[in-house]
Amino acid sequence: MLHVEQREAPMTPVAGPSVTLIPQPVPDLAPAISDSTATTVAEPADAPPAEQGRRSEEAVRPTRPTRPLPPQLPRVLAVANQKGGVGKTTTAVNLGAALAEMGYRILVIDLDPQGNATTGLGINPRNLESSIYDVLLRDTPLDDCIEPTSVRGLFVCPATIDLAGAEIELVPAFSRELKLRRALDTVLDDFDFFLVDCPPSLGLITVNGLAAASEVIVPIQCEYYALEGLGQLLRNVNLVQANLNPRLEVTTIILTMFDARTKLADQVASEVRAHFGTKVCRNVVPRSVRLSEAPSYGQPITVFDPTSRGAIAYRELAKEVSGGAPQRVR
Repeated sequence: MLHVEQREAPMTPVAGPSVTLIPQPVPDLAPAISDSTATTVAEPADAPPAEQGRRSEEAVRPTRPTRPLPPQLPRVLAVANQKGGVGKTTTAVNLGAALAEMGYRILVIDLDPQGNATTGLGINPRNLESSIYDVLLRDTPLDDCIEPTSVRGLFVCPATIDLAGAEIELVPAFSRELKLRRALDTVLDDFDFFLVDCPPSLGLITVNGLAAASEVIVPIQCEYYALEGLGQLLRNVNLVQANLNPRLEVTTIILTMFDARTKLADQVASEVRAHFGTKVCRNVVPRSVRLSEAPSYGQPITVFDPTSRGAIAYRELAKEVSGGAPQRVR
């Protein structure tokens, strides 16, 4: 009798379903587990014991989380930060070139009166018949201003110094904040990604870029001063979102000019990642002389020095930004 009692004692806890022993801190699996428990209880009594055991194991086994769907194309991304010298134009040009290398059709829209994205892609502003200025002020079709570049699949809508006066000329214009959005609507099906290089200000031209975009890419230099104006930019993004463009959101933050030799760069990167979480890209853009030299040759870094650290960084960033979106068939 003593031997029998020892055999029956361990079998007592098996009376209840084993599912109740799963720890509670797994919220995602709790609904699936409870559903599977109900299914197990509802099994017919005449089912073979082996079949019942197999189905019970399948019900309790946690399901593999599904991968998020890639973003739908086309996507309009505004590269914005009202602080100058943080790498907006460098990011717009080189990210566009890296995305074009992946097989996407890219249009870089230069909204900066300095026209650095235009010259950085090898376009001479003096030889242009029309520019983004004519699109905003004279209702010229955007398709008439698009220029090809040396990179296959990469195009640019150039800017000239005339754009410097657009801030004042747009003031009396009707629906002045939506000029660029209406122009973009006519060419949305022609490209996969639109990269809008915004000027280092929070004026009407930048508002046009934000009103036309669905996402905002914020390059942040890994220095203290770069963090100071970030709050004002986010407030402006919220204003545009509330009044002009409900789709707009900050989806991507890119750390630029990262110098691994300094502790400050690590501290800024850690602070940005702690505040913005997964919106911050895993890859950072290093401080690189080759990146600074490429615009003087009118080439993106992927063409000027394909094996440099800057080219590798922007190729990795392109993979992150694209999210694996399939190319559209035209």
